[in-house]
This record gives sequence, structure tokens and C-alpha cells, in this order.
Amino acid sequence: MSTTYGTFPGARPRRLRTTPAMRRMVAEYRLHPSDLILPAFVREGVSEPVPISAMPGVVQHSRDTLRKAAVEAVEAGVSGIMLFGVPEEAKKDALGTAGTDPDGILQVAIRDVKAEVGDELVVMSDLCLDEFTDHGHCGVLDSAGRVDNDATLERYAEMAQVQADAGVHVVGPSGMMDGQVGVIRDALDQTGHEDVSVLAYTAKYASAFYGPFREAVGSSLQGDRKTYQQDAANLRESMRELALDLDEGADMVMVKPALPYLDVLAKVAEAVDVPVAAYQISGEYAMVEAAAANGWIDRERAILETLTGIKRAGANMILTYWATEVARQLG
Repeated sequence: MSTTYGTFPGARPRRLRTTPAMRRMVAEYRLHPSDLILPAFVREGVSEPVPISAMPGVVQHSRDTLRKAAVEAVEAGVSGIMLFGVPEEAKKDALGTAGTDPDGILQVAIRDVKAEVGDELVVMSDLCLDEFTDHGHCGVLDSAGRVDNDATLERYAEMAQVQADAGVHVVGPSGMMDGQVGVIRDALDQTGHEDVSVLAYTAKYASAFYGPFREAVGSSLQGDRKTYQQDAANLRESMRELALDLDEGADMVMVKPALPYLDVLAKVAEAVDVPVAAYQISGEYAMVEAAAANGWIDRERAILETLTGIKRAGANMILTYWATEVARQLG
């Protein structure tokens, strides 16, 4: 019997894929519960959670159910919670004053979560006016109906102070105003809140994938945010925004959305020595849930695949509406 050698490959990468145990052992990237941050909405004036139709499984919390969600996140090993306040419609106005009211829903929610879980969960807050304005924009409008950058910065400074007074660990300025990180950092430092961190929404794109979020926060927006959020075609612009945010004192930086901008995320992660976050936003969540509901994809596999891809691209932290669910699976 003759044997011919050298006709088959000597290098066989498939050897490292033969069993689940082998694949786990050689995995280059691993998700961990501590990678995850749970975005959560709390609605003023409700006693029961209100389902968000475009985001199956996600709700606008009551104060009580928000406390419960925070406890569940801690028990699952999630690292943080990002809070969004949804005020009563009658409390919205042109300046978003409910956002700087010490007794506004977001500040109340911060105090509630801090009272419930203390420092076991990193309590983060959305620092933006869009939930609180009757026009739905992220800032103050001028006489021509355009967002006034510098007038908005004054409002952001007030928001930073009241959120810090409420006990937040991290503020997340998401409005994409020029100079917002520096103004917020100064406001925090000048009011004795030097220990409050700033998570800069460094690269926040004007995306179609925010659609379900509009329902989640009861947005009053007419038009779009293309004059202040970034254009999907631009990458170098993100690096300029990154340099500015770091120079202004950002402690952490974020890319949002995640999946359509993994190239941006990878470039940002390569360039910095601060923690990098990515936000898997409402539209990303809704697409997976809708496809899974129709039997088109394997839901759990798709969720883990998307999150692993975000981590592989360079995210140290991932904001995802599946945070608690996935943390339980990983734990």
C-alpha cells in the first residue's frame, strides 16, 4: 500500500474548532457581565411600567420598577445603568426646564437608584435636553429655530450640577454641542463634584436607527438633528471630535450607534488610552427582536454575535438593552 504525502494541508485551523470546549479555550474575545451597561427609561406619573411597542421587552419604568431593574442588574453582574427621564408632557417647554429641576423625574430617578443600590452599580445619566423640550431638540433654539450652541451649553452646565447633586457617578452629555465636555467639566469642578466622571458622546451620528428611541422617551421632535449630530459619511470628523473631547477633560468616550460604525469604534479605540464605550441603540435592538419574532434568525446567537463584534472592534463597555439578560447568561 503506497502513501502519498504532501498533497494535503499541513496547517489546519479547523483543528481549533472541533468542539465547544476547544472553541471556548481559544476564543480571542470574551464578553463579561462587567462589560455591560443597561440603558433604562423612567416615566413620570406612572405606577406601572409602560411597554415600548417598537422595542419588545423594554419598558418605560415607574419609579418602583426602575429600582427593581437596578437590583436585578446588580445581581446579574452588570456594571452600570444609564438613566433617561421621561417627563409629563405638560412639563415640557422650550428650555427644557424639567431637566434642571432638582425634583425633575431624572434627578428623582438618580436618587432612587442610588438609595436602592448605592455604589454597587455605576449610576449614569443622560445629560441632554431633548427629553424635556417641547420642540424635541437637544438644545435651546434661537429666533430662527436653530439650535443655539452656546446658550445650550449654559443649560448643560446647570444639568450637570443638578444631576451631580442627585448623586450620579457619571454624566453622559449626548447633545453633540461644540465645547460641551469642557463646560460640563468646569461646572462639575466648580460645584464640588470633581469625582463625577464625564462619558463623552464623542462620535454620535445622525442615524435612522434611533427610530424606536423616539417612542421610548416620548420625543416631541419635528425635523432632524443633522446640524449637530455627525454625518454618516464622515470618519476623520470623529477623530477631530475625539481630540477635542479628550482635551476638554473627557474621562471616557463613546461611539453611537455601534454596529453601523464599528470602523469608527475601532479607530477610536486604537487612538486613546481612556475607556471606550459603544451604544447598541434602539434600532439595532429592534431589528434583532423583529427578525427573531418572525423566525428568521436565532435570537440568542444573534444577540451574542452582535455584542461580541462590538467588543472585538474595541469597546471596553457596551450599552445594550439586553444587558441584564446577557449578563445572566454569561454568569
